Amino acid sequence: MDLRSAITKVNQRGMLLVYPINNKKDPASLWTAFYPRTPMRWEWDQDGDERVSQLWHLRERLSTSGKVVYTKWFRGRATLISFELFRAMVRLLAVPEAPLSFQAREILDLLQEDSPLSTKALKKLTGLQGRELEKIYMSSLKELWARGLIVGFGEVDEGAFPSLAVGSSQVLFEDLWNEGLALDEDAARETVERWLPKGTPFRKYFDQVAKSVAAAQGVGDE
Repeated sequence: MDLRSAITKVNQRGMLLVYPINNKKDPASLWTAFYPRTPMRWEWDQDGDERVSQLWHLRERLSTSGKVVYTKWFRGRATLISFELFRAMVRLLAVPEAPLSFQAREILDLLQEDSPLSTKALKKLTGLQGRELEKIYMSSLKELWARGLIVGFGEVDEGAFPSLAVGSSQVLFEDLWNEGLALDEDAARETVERWLPKGTPFRKYFDQVAKSVAAAQGVGDE
């Protein structure tokens, strides 16, 4: 389990979760790609499987590798995406004409100016601090994750446990972003069809997001 092998596995599958969901094979994960016959136990004590923590640290290295994209795309879970697939997702989901919620737009505007930023910095700059505003902050991030507008990029030490640094996809992956926007729509759809087959959890979620983007775009056109 090393950086090069992990990048290869992501490129071979197009998209992988970092960790499996209830040890299911689908949606596919980096854990099951490396250890297909070993159930993962989410235990961090001295008796836990050290490979779980090793994969967590590998995830951070992958996020800044410049070889794959790390995001919380699939239902807010840690997700790794190949460049080829991410280009297609940018073309089909990161639609400029589809409006965002006020808070999501504010977060994205901040990240367009300065990326990446820590959770603490983002909350402070947007005024979304405190437990009572946590739900708004998380739903705004989920909106941006889902459309491929933001990515995870490294970690920031903010206390007992480092927090994920978040950045604008357009800023941190400028070439990839521009290539995605320039992609022919039919070619983008063919790429999604190839890497996210119909009926799979990843594809079902993609279609759900695409539908919400189309609905938002319709509202914006009125």
